[in-house]
Amino acid sequence: MHVVPLPALADNYIWLLHDDSGHAIVVDPGEAGPVEDALHARKLKLRAILLTHHHNDHIGGAGALRKAHEVPVYAPEDDRISIATHRVRDGDALALTQPFARFQVMAVPGHTISHIVYAGTGVLLCGDTLFSLGCGRLFEGTPAQMFSSLQRIAALPDNLLVCCGHEYTAANGRFAQTVEPDNAALKQRLDEVAKLRAQQQPSVPATLSSELACNPFLRVNSESVIDWCRRHGAANEPVARFAALRSAKDVFQA
Repeated sequence: MHVVPLPALADNYIWLLHDDSGHAIVVDPGEAGPVEDALHARKLKLRAILLTHHHNDHIGGAGALRKAHEVPVYAPEDDRISIATHRVRDGDALALTQPFARFQVMAVPGHTISHIVYAGTGVLLCGDTLFSLGCGRLFEGTPAQMFSSLQRIAALPDNLLVCCGHEYTAANGRFAQTVEPDNAALKQRLDEVAKLRAQQQPSVPATLSSELACNPFLRVNSESVIDWCRRHGAANEPVARFAALRSAKDVFQA
């Protein structure tokens, strides 16, 4: 399976997955144009659209693509996603034949109440729940919900490629360095990101194993993150530590 991030809008990524036979899936198409261009350039046939949550920068192009290609649209149970043809929910196993791909559907409330991710076929299609070196803002959910969602993600196979919805890695990394300034894996990751961005290349996907080593929102039980939380008055329990990290990131400027 080939995994291709398509830049869209200001800083979004639409994810294009395709096999060697020309069959493709598109994930979170915030606009249709980049998808149509990629399908044409690679001589691909669109077979399905997967959506993670209702925000327009993730679904804005789905209607046009569905109409043009007459494909199913898989989405969470949320009336705000009216374009859906198939609803999927936590625990569902989604099997697509063209291309051959299998995904486990997981409910991950936090960024939005109905957010889902798709895990399988070597990838984690995580929308705005997990970013490289960061996580999504809590627009609808609670810190406890988002912490639980991230813990579920952290328990997945660590060789999955994290395919997130935005190019936020460098900015997330600047915050992560203030939390864990002595994290060697984080420094190595940021050096890699700087080289990629200097070449105008995407910083994602990254492996889940890399995120477990570098992303403070997945590391709330590590001693260095606990030390940071202690200095910020929130060291006693994991959800409080997560909430302190998220609140600090919300106002972080660098």
